[in-house]
Amino acid sequence: MKLSDAVIKALPTPASGNKITYDDDIKGFGVRVTKAGAKAFILNYRTRSGLERRYTIGSCQDWKYPAAREEAKSLKKQIDVGADPMGQVAAAREAKTMADLCDRFEREHLTKKRDSTARDYRALVKNHILPALKNKKVAEVEFTDIDGLHRKISKTAPYLANRTVSVLSKMFGLAIKWKWRHDNPAKGVERNDEQKRHRYLSPAELAKLTEALTGMEDQQAANIFRLLLLTGARRGEVQAAKWEQFDLTAGVWTKPGSTTKQKTMHRVPLSAPARLLLTEIREKAKDDAVYVFPGRGSDHRVEIKAEWRELCLSAGIVTAETVPDGKGGEKIVLTPSARIHDLRHTYASVLASSGLSLPIIGALLGHSQPATTARYSHLMDDPLRQATERVGSIVMAKTDGAEVKPLKGGA
Repeated sequence: MKLSDAVIKALPTPASGNKITYDDDIKGFGVRVTKAGAKAFILNYRTRSGLERRYTIGSCQDWKYPAAREEAKSLKKQIDVGADPMGQVAAAREAKTMADLCDRFEREHLTKKRDSTARDYRALVKNHILPALKNKKVAEVEFTDIDGLHRKISKTAPYLANRTVSVLSKMFGLAIKWKWRHDNPAKGVERNDEQKRHRYLSPAELAKLTEALTGMEDQQAANIFRLLLLTGARRGEVQAAKWEQFDLTAGVWTKPGSTTKQKTMHRVPLSAPARLLLTEIREKAKDDAVYVFPGRGSDHRVEIKAEWRELCLSAGIVTAETVPDGKGGEKIVLTPSARIHDLRHTYASVLASSGLSLPIIGALLGHSQPATTARYSHLMDDPLRQATERVGSIVMAKTDGAEVKPLKGGA
């Protein structure tokens, strides 16, 4: 039948199912009428692989016959060169979303990470990535989406914004590997400048902290802080430490690769105070204890942030900040001026100030890159400067009221 808008309007409604009336002019092009009276333009075609398809162009209420006819012609041309319009619709419908990518990222990638890293990444995904992108198709996410999210987070948390982009970049790298898309839209996002923290406890602060540890009600947390100071280990390594890792007789802690940042075994000697501390903890522990610091409701102790804040307040290691009190006035809030990780920096600073070489410090800390340890190099100048100043004071000292003459050849 030669179709037209008038002919289409007059097409009868079938008693059941649907009926298709084809146009004489374009093969496969026609109008489908359902039992409910809905009319739509369709195109039947066969793919190059021989698969029969039926593609719905659109409702007859939205499309006039001439426009639908031209659309059918255009689709036929695409099909002739190998396109599959219906296949593209099905692929788009089944395409993976960002929610799918986040789910697989957590299941297959984060399970290989350290507990603390996985916990931080999951928080980023939950609090920032999913709320902004979860309904988008992975293949449709663009650079502007990532850059916009980075700018938004940067307004309040510039460092966190950088971490978010790093996680997204890794996710899209995996998406390419999984053939969910062909490029990485997180590449090229300009990161915020970050200043590396070099915070070490001064001798006075260290003395106050040590004294405050004695008065802590939670001595398990206190012992975690003590072991961090005595070993320079990372927080996660200490909190997840198992008794099987320690040889207290030989004074050695062997950290398995599954617990270290470098994913390699790290064997370090223990000082006499560290061995004494561990021996005391062992004597008070249950005979069948697995973890040095068992947790409540978990295998090992996890949360110690509140205890760290309490310790810093007690030791006076705080920063005072004036903030609005919500009543039109202001109040002073005290917050810790040091992080738990700064105990590791303090351990390294003591080693450096004692004149130990960077390779030795790096070996004790478990650094895989010399550049990581190099941040402590300036501290090694302190004992050397004291020594050279001592020589200078002797050379420049006055004898019998007269300055010592410069050595021969001197200026």
